[in-house]
Amino acid sequence: MLIDTHAHLDEQTFDVDREEVLQRAADAGVERILTIGINVATSRAAVELAEQYEMLSAVVGIQPNYVHDVQPGDWEVIEELVTHPQVVGIGETGLDRYWDYAPIDLQREYFDRHLDLSRRVNKPFVVHCREAEADVVEQLRRASDVGSLNGVMHSFCGDADVAEACLEMGMHISFAGMVTYKKSDALRAVAARVPHDRLLVETDAPYLSPVPLRGKRNEPANVTHTAKCVAQQTGLSLERLSAITTANARNLFLLP
Repeated sequence: MLIDTHAHLDEQTFDVDREEVLQRAADAGVERILTIGINVATSRAAVELAEQYEMLSAVVGIQPNYVHDVQPGDWEVIEELVTHPQVVGIGETGLDRYWDYAPIDLQREYFDRHLDLSRRVNKPFVVHCREAEADVVEQLRRASDVGSLNGVMHSFCGDADVAEACLEMGMHISFAGMVTYKKSDALRAVAARVPHDRLLVETDAPYLSPVPLRGKRNEPANVTHTAKCVAQQTGLSLERLSAITTANARNLFLLP
């Protein structure tokens, strides 16, 4: 069995066949999927989907590329949603220097808000990081001075030094379809070095489809391809890697 720790099942592309997507995931051995919010509207949608479908849990927050769109009262909505019994985490949060949507200082402010909320409600946080690894590590280090960290680097694409820094601070590392790409030798080497008790797998569906499905819409069933790749790098069988990452996801997100 596998847990897809990061998907966006509220996306419009799933409106035509969402139930079939979930059935294909179950048929592929995926027992639970975390559907992730990126703003207030999608966070509400994630909660509604988790209420509707037993195999889903929700994560709510405001992704860094959307913090410039925050309206008065939006953050209070996130603080309310996070108390919902189907919400198991906070995010996705973090920093993004690839897209020039939101000022980096405003991203940092909301990153800290999510980290503080994570501590207050004792639910883990999910970090988005794109071309901002040094900034993310610096901000996490400041946060770790306040208290221990309880979170995951989602769709990790950093180097070994970034992974080591995050691991030292207690973070989990989650790999998505990028680890399967032909050019991702360095990322596969990182995956091989992550302690087994900190490994997670995800799809980031509908994005980042793994080999051999690049160019197609991604969906949670495809997490099996990523799991196979990570298993090969770690020297584990797919069955053992699946058991380990599933246990890690359950322990981190307090899943049933």
